[in-house]
Amino acid sequence: MNKLTLRQTAIPLITIAIICFLWFGPIRIPYIENIVISIFIIIANYIEYKGKPFLALGFQREKFTFKNIFVLAPVLALALFAFYVFILVPGITHLTGVPIDYSSFDELVGNLPACLVALVLVWATAGFGEEIIFRGYFMRQFVKFFGESKVSIFLNIVLFAGLFGFLHGYQGITGQLVAGTVGAILALLFYLRRYDLWFVVAVHGFFDTIAILCIYFGLA
Repeated sequence: MNKLTLRQTAIPLITIAIICFLWFGPIRIPYIENIVISIFIIIANYIEYKGKPFLALGFQREKFTFKNIFVLAPVLALALFAFYVFILVPGITHLTGVPIDYSSFDELVGNLPACLVALVLVWATAGFGEEIIFRGYFMRQFVKFFGESKVSIFLNIVLFAGLFGFLHGYQGITGQLVAGTVGAILALLFYLRRYDLWFVVAVHGFFDTIAILCIYFGLA
């Protein structure tokens, strides 16, 4: 474990306790839960890193380029979605024998206003929210505590991909396994891109955008 100050140890522990309470405690705030958690994380990072909360999460200004965000990220999102549709979902469904439960998205089929609202929500809560929480905060804090050895990075990816999948319980066991696998891919991408959070936010957001379009047209 790296040598850390009291500030670097106490603030993450308090923040993680707040996150767990919001996820698993008696108070539920549907739709905006990850947004609220992201705000807590930004405040915690502001205190811990003395006014540089976004850089600590991986929001690197020099990597926010048109090519990265509006060319490479959408292309990679499309490739990931093709892998999801044609390989990942059929493969895991075959193993579990249970289809993914997409019932929570039924109201989006052919419903343009609902889909437009859903697009805003998925970019805010999944694209930004989940990436700030899982990749920007959890993964970066894990590296801060345990370093970047191959074993550490492997455990980092597997641990938080498992948690990411677990929190998609509304999609059933197959949905959890699929989400966990996608989470692991995004985590690996985050690591390979040297913690470029802008890029994985864009990939995640465009992936979900493609998914919503498919649902709207009844292709899911």
